[in-house]
Amino acid sequence: MMEQLKLSRSVMGVLLSAFSWTYSFMQMPAGWVVDRFGVRKAYAWGFTLWSFASMLTGFARSLVALAAARMLLGIGQATAFPASARAVSNWFKDRERGSVIAGYLTGVRLGQALVNWTGPIFLKVYSFQTFFLMIGIVPMLWLIPWSGFLKKWELVDSGHAVSTPQSKAGASVSFFEGLALFKQLSVIGIFLGFFAFDYAWFVYVSWLPSYLRLERKFSPTEMALYGAIPFLAMSVVILLSGIVSDALIRRGYSETAVRKTLIVIGLLTGCLIVPAGLVEDKVTAVWLLTISLCGLGISSPNCWALTQAVCSKKIVGTVSGIQNFGGNVGGILAPALTGIIADVSGSFALAFGLTGVILVLGVFSYIFLIPRQVTTNENAG
Repeated sequence: MMEQLKLSRSVMGVLLSAFSWTYSFMQMPAGWVVDRFGVRKAYAWGFTLWSFASMLTGFARSLVALAAARMLLGIGQATAFPASARAVSNWFKDRERGSVIAGYLTGVRLGQALVNWTGPIFLKVYSFQTFFLMIGIVPMLWLIPWSGFLKKWELVDSGHAVSTPQSKAGASVSFFEGLALFKQLSVIGIFLGFFAFDYAWFVYVSWLPSYLRLERKFSPTEMALYGAIPFLAMSVVILLSGIVSDALIRRGYSETAVRKTLIVIGLLTGCLIVPAGLVEDKVTAVWLLTISLCGLGISSPNCWALTQAVCSKKIVGTVSGIQNFGGNVGGILAPALTGIIADVSGSFALAFGLTGVILVLGVFSYIFLIPRQVTTNENAG
């Protein structure tokens, strides 16, 4: 796209961040919708909208149209993580949620690896417009069987849906009660900590292919391999992190302590993105980036599980929305800042250094700002 549309790194960074303009600010409304209307309905609506937005991207012929399609994509995908978090809270035990969260997060990362592997090969033959049409149409085939499968899960012995306001999970809070949760230190910590995590994640997901091509001079064939390896490795680590954390909790260790410890270890490992931008050998840089992404993989399932651990069930969707809102403020800033810094400095090294600083700030947020449970007004104190 940069070559065909003659886009600078700065302009491309702003275009990449357009997704997060809407995705981030829709997180709290999306979390409330999930708590109010249930996982299946909210997720299906979002799935349909984001697939439609992907198809529209293939028809876009201007920067304005591309940005609009990215923003519509962000609105649709805003339901994904709040709905997933509520599903885990509804249907799985506390000591299982690390593994379950790791399972669906691994699916996300494997999807990213698949795109990074097949994308360069596909684009050697077809246009990027055709690529977006395919990734909009093909996933829609899964929606109908998935919806039927999940409908069965929503039924409990009483015949009521677990994810409805009348269920044993309790009535959902109002949207304004959700906003009031920002008064609590733990919620601020969740917001800021995931901001740091997602800032680093969006640097990778937005710029890794371009970084390998523009700065490290990888060929399209090399990009297909080295662009996929970090995400494949991260997928394995996510699964292991979820399994290990659950095993420790089953042995009697505090869930909050276990999850916070693994989050901190992961974010500090993620700081290897800093030397990756400084070393001369391009293969060494890829391996450092791979280990850095694996660090994020250690943190990933535990970030989401920690939020569920410190929240009552009826506000899991809302607080998960707040968490992802914080993360995607990072998603707004990371692609744009990385592109601008790379343009001005002529290298990605300084942008990677900034990412390391933000990850350290995230460590402090998780350690010092999440000391206790998140409560609603009716049971606070």
